[in-house]
Amino acid sequence: MRLHLVLVSLIVLLSGCAPDDSQSAQSSAEPNEPLRIVATTGMIADMVRNVAGEHAEVVALIKPGVDPHLYKPTRSDAERILNADIIFYNGLLLEGKLTDTLIRAASSGKMVYGVTELLDEADLLEAEDYPGLHDPHVWMDPVAWSAGVAVVRDRLSAAVPDASEAFAENARRYKGELESLHAYASEVLSSVPEQNRILVTAHDAFGYFGRRYGYRVVGVQGISTESEAGVRDIEDLVELIVSNDVAAIFLESTVPERNIRSLITGARARGKSVVIGGELFSDAMGPEGTYEGTYIGMIDHNVTTIARALGGEAPSRGMQAKLGSDLQTAE
Repeated sequence: MRLHLVLVSLIVLLSGCAPDDSQSAQSSAEPNEPLRIVATTGMIADMVRNVAGEHAEVVALIKPGVDPHLYKPTRSDAERILNADIIFYNGLLLEGKLTDTLIRAASSGKMVYGVTELLDEADLLEAEDYPGLHDPHVWMDPVAWSAGVAVVRDRLSAAVPDASEAFAENARRYKGELESLHAYASEVLSSVPEQNRILVTAHDAFGYFGRRYGYRVVGVQGISTESEAGVRDIEDLVELIVSNDVAAIFLESTVPERNIRSLITGARARGKSVVIGGELFSDAMGPEGTYEGTYIGMIDHNVTTIARALGGEAPSRGMQAKLGSDLQTAE
């Protein structure tokens, strides 16, 4: 994700290109047919499905295990966007290489909306690697992410006014589920001893998580996985692990594990044993059709894995006893 200033201008253009809400998306869909909705990421698609219910067919462009920072749109992606009634995207420059496609869609009159558009700038974290820009990983904080529910509800209601009550009810239910998720996360993460609340991961995707739950978060790579870690970065992290007696560090499902392995090797050379506490879902959810393939399951997996690996207490199968049974330490 090359975050040039010109891309910032394109994002501003994108946000201003969406048609007036008074224009119904049903103008391109058949009467009484479900809306055709495209979402850039699985997290957004899951939110839209929960709010839209039976009134939409939702497709996520970026699949599980795929890094959105580096994702290159395909011809089929362009066709899906062309045929969609509404497109929802994250914003904050997450979809770097998809941006041109989104711009073209918005410029042609498509309804293109960012789910982070209601977030106050004061609530956004700065991207340390890119001065003046913001960290796009808002979904790592269920409280902040829930602001997107209102965006989806209102945009769907404007497109299909007759279904607005259903959208509002679905939104209330889903926000309640997100509140329960946050309550569970707060409980199990607070059980980790304070001195152990250091989260070392493959890239800097957990900033909003750290701010919400009081963890020091350090990624081997920066906000974007396109930025490579250097030898000095690895050495500095080994020093942090050794000096703070960090017991476990974490892989991510969308990032190669070589840098995390380098940390283990470096710490071992200094007489410090550190294990892999598990694999976390950062920029994509788990496999489709699984509990971890939903947003709630994704976050449940992450907080349960982190709490257990760092010395806290959490049920082995998570908040709803739906997690897979493979949360043991990987090494």
